[in-house]
Amino acid sequence: MDSTNNFNELSDDYTVGRPIYVKDFIDSLYMRYGFAEDSIIADIGAGTGKFSKQLLDRGSTVYCVEPNHDMRNTAIKELGKYQRFHAVNGTAADTKMDDESVDFITTAQAFHWFDTSLFKKECKRIIHKNGMVFLIWNMRDMSGDMNQKSFEIFSKYCPQFKGFGGGIKQNDIRIRQFFDNKYEYIEFDNPISYDRNTFISRSVSGSYSLKKSDADYDRYIEELYKVFEQYAENDKLVMANKTIVYLGHLG
Repeated sequence: MDSTNNFNELSDDYTVGRPIYVKDFIDSLYMRYGFAEDSIIADIGAGTGKFSKQLLDRGSTVYCVEPNHDMRNTAIKELGKYQRFHAVNGTAADTKMDDESVDFITTAQAFHWFDTSLFKKECKRIIHKNGMVFLIWNMRDMSGDMNQKSFEIFSKYCPQFKGFGGGIKQNDIRIRQFFDNKYEYIEFDNPISYDRNTFISRSVSGSYSLKKSDADYDRYIEELYKVFEQYAENDKLVMANKTIVYLGHLG
């Protein structure tokens, strides 16, 4: 199923509400897994470039492959100042990248949208021998009451809601099949602080979220505001969150 248009008109809320990835994880890429200033990285499903920016800040060359016009244009606006930034109108199955042209492949908040077998085939085509692939999510920690309450609201109002992270499960079968059951899992605490407006932007930036034109939108937003008021302290709400990563080589 083509999910290219699922994020139409969401780029502004995505930019405001979506978090970056924890610094300890970025450090580990460069200190433990071989990322460097001379690395060439394909960030697939790059969206507005949240994760790509953190790699560009380290001096790496990043090809941001993103099929959605609105999201890609926002990335160009946000990241155009970086000389090593390249925007690519491509998909997970057809990145438009040359054969064996990249050192690493990353995908942040996007793998659950992909056809796993087609993405794997494309990764094998474009990555150098012994290159690594990283599947990355910022995932809400469901041990927190606030995240459980938000889950209930999304389940109640949003027919397209399958769970956070597109319903991806830990050690999901799609991940195991992608890596042929040979991968490493790492995670990092990454709590996120929101004010009232950024919490709403985060909530409505999901592809599953109701839109303003939907009948129950006002009630939906009202319930989200109540969650903020219930759990915020001094007008700040801290969302329990982890940066989780699956990484490995492709045979």
